Amino acid sequence: MKYNHVGIPTTVPQDGEIYLEALDIYCTDHRANPFGIQWMRYGDKCTLPRIVKEVAHVAFEVDDLSEAIRGKEVIIQPNSPSQGVIVAFILENGAPVELMEYQ
Repeated sequence: MKYNHVGIPTTVPQDGEIYLEALDIYCTDHRANPFGIQWMRYGDKCTLPRIVKEVAHVAFEVDDLSEAIRGKEVIIQPNSPSQGVIVAFILENGAPVELMEYQ
């Protein structure tokens, strides 16, 4: 696994945030800072699990997403929020973790 970013929930609009209409999420670009910080603001129609909307998550790149989630508690099934990447969320020791496979 390789560290990619940390997603931090917020209710405050952020400069440069991008809107993901299909998920009703506003997020900043984690590549815009050297530490991979991504602010996440969730709209009223967002159906993601409450823990993801309230607790910061850490994201890692993996070579094989199917293998990485095998035997884990998957809280968001594999999906493609943007072109070229498939993500899934697991719950690890009570914390949300995002696993990402770039194609």
